Amino acid sequence: MSVRDTAIDERLLQSAKKEFLKHGFLKSDLKNICDQAGVTTGAVYKRYKGKEELFMAVVSKAVEKMDSFVELRSEYDFTNLSDSAVRETWVMNKEYTLDMFKMMWDIREELILLVEKSAGTVYESYEHDFSLKMTKAYMQFYNEAKKRNIASVEISEKEMHVLCTSFWTSIYEPFIHKMTWKEIENHCELVCRYFNWYKALGID
Repeated sequence: MSVRDTAIDERLLQSAKKEFLKHGFLKSDLKNICDQAGVTTGAVYKRYKGKEELFMAVVSKAVEKMDSFVELRSEYDFTNLSDSAVRETWVMNKEYTLDMFKMMWDIREELILLVEKSAGTVYESYEHDFSLKMTKAYMQFYNEAKKRNIASVEISEKEMHVLCTSFWTSIYEPFIHKMTWKEIENHCELVCRYFNWYKALGID
């Protein structure tokens, strides 16, 4: 009985990531990936159904991390949250926002693949789909603020989606443009100044 060479797995994933980052999914060549990893195409097909499944494997940890981020903000229990705490959820706090950037910094290459290089895969509308998920999360916080008379401005779900898309674009773009961490720290301050949710929602 043959033993699977697990050393191949990491070489293959790293080679695939490099190829996908350079060319995008559609223009990436499976043979180039294999040659750079020092493996045969047969070794790929023993592990994956094809190029798309290989792409999915490359970005899997990033997808899990981003999904966890959404889940923490979905189906939120406001029962024990004071009015003051509900109000504070809309503060553009540099420390909290920078934590988001730190999370994404650790998966920055995979994030670029998801947002910019995934055409032709199940993730080709990843940025839009993520914004939709976050819109639903934001709406529950907004509806709670409205219910407690904390927010005074009427905002539809469509309008919130536009705002969320704009906000998350400002979070993704620094990675696509390969900003340094110092540049991202400065950008974070700009984002916090620009997105004033208090004014947008009419919170005193």
